[in-house]
Amino acid sequence: MNTEIPKEKLAVIQQALFQGRKIEAIKLYRECLGTGLAEAKTAVDKLELELRSQSPEKFAAKPAGKGCLGIILAVCALAIVAVLLLAGR
Repeated sequence: MNTEIPKEKLAVIQQALFQGRKIEAIKLYRECLGTGLAEAKTAVDKLELELRSQSPEKFAAKPAGKGCLGIILAVCALAIVAVLLLAGR
């Protein structure tokens, strides 16, 4: 098994890590080297730590407020209002 990643593949894996797509980076690593999941995850974690120490500014910041909590709260509030309206009839 070849443990050397071609430069073009390594660049794609690094870009995925910079963009916060770690699962994609692990998949790419596995495809490139034919490793198992645990070995690929360990290698990608190590690579990510190296990249974060060398170039922290290249990592995408996680967007704030991208969850669905607001939608869930709105649906719950509407459900409560509907129940109160129906109970008042």
